[in-house]
Amino acid sequence: MRIEDEIKQKTFKDPYNKLVVNLLYTHSYIVSNQSALFKPLGLSPEQYNVLRILRGQHGKPITVSSIQERMLNKMSNASRLVEKLKQKDLVVREECPSDRRQVDIMITAKGLKVLEELETAVYAFNRDIVKLTETETNQLNALLDKLRG
Repeated sequence: MRIEDEIKQKTFKDPYNKLVVNLLYTHSYIVSNQSALFKPLGLSPEQYNVLRILRGQHGKPITVSSIQERMLNKMSNASRLVEKLKQKDLVVREECPSDRRQVDIMITAKGLKVLEELETAVYAFNRDIVKLTETETNQLNALLDKLRG
């Protein structure tokens, strides 16, 4: 559906304004639908992002600040997200042996199991929500990379 119809706006000032509004609207659309996917497991999209970052460490610890740098949403509070995941036994926090001021974070076996449970659903969700061919998807990915410079 056209962005004009979705937000009930007839015209935009220029195509650049339309693009920014379209990107923001599309982001919200995807996150809202993603939230429904994660909710049954008590996760937010941001918590899912943290778990994926930790899984990508392959058993090596990582600091909260490093998690924050890698997050998709840079405005997320990584410390708060890690604490919520810790309360669910999905991650562990340990003092770094070489620097007691630093806290190392690792994903637990339970956290890995949650990601494994979600993997098929996320794969299907991504294919379902992106109503583009593989060629169009590759083109859009290239354009979005170019947009960010």
